[in-house]
Amino acid sequence: MKNGLPEGRGLDLGCGDGLLTRIVLQAAGPREMIGIDPDPAEAAQARQLGIYSAVHAVGGDRVPEGDARFDWVLSNSVLEHIEQIEPVLGEVARLLRPNGKFVFTVPGPEFHACLRGPVLPGVSRADYFRHVDDRLAHRRYWGPAEWQAALAPHGMHVLSGIGYLDAGQVRRWESISRVTAGVLYGLAARRRQPIEIQRGLGLRKPGRRMPLRLAGMVANVLSAGLNGSVAGSRKFGCYLITAIKSESVAA
Repeated sequence: MKNGLPEGRGLDLGCGDGLLTRIVLQAAGPREMIGIDPDPAEAAQARQLGIYSAVHAVGGDRVPEGDARFDWVLSNSVLEHIEQIEPVLGEVARLLRPNGKFVFTVPGPEFHACLRGPVLPGVSRADYFRHVDDRLAHRRYWGPAEWQAALAPHGMHVLSGIGYLDAGQVRRWESISRVTAGVLYGLAARRRQPIEIQRGLGLRKPGRRMPLRLAGMVANVLSAGLNGSVAGSRKFGCYLITAIKSESVAA
């Protein structure tokens, strides 16, 4: 690996508008990459960046690419949203060449513990966490051990799990989220996700999946983590997981 990103042909699983990956590539250098995202609007924005040779507007369980065509798969803050994760993990294994790397970021088991919690009186932390999970569409908070158990049946195993976004950083995100996406979600009576509301109000800017400062932070984590940095003993809200496909597993 060079500058924190594997060499060879890569797949950006859930690429969104492609902004984060473009920031990563500014440090790592160009790569041959395919992007996929189930949201046609996000996929259309990603195509405009010019960093992908193709972008498919499809789900992660039905990628229109051949077996063992990729040296690595990258997924940033995507897997926690997928209801049925097994078909997606199976598809990643199908797409990866033997010894190919699967690199992904996800919220971890201590995500809730890193949050400050409710500011309104009478709201319990448990109710607050349920509201946050509904708004963010978070389905799971797995650590490296849980991801190892899920990946093993597909011939992959975890090489490393590195924590990032400490409690202070998570709480800064939380404060911003309260007055942006949180308000929009509440006004829609929790029936529509914030991204849908933002588009309806004309507030969703092209090429802006996340704040630039946060995107830069995550890109730095990817670059440092993939080169062997360690998280230390602090409590972290998210994990950078690196897994590898076994050489003995056929495509």
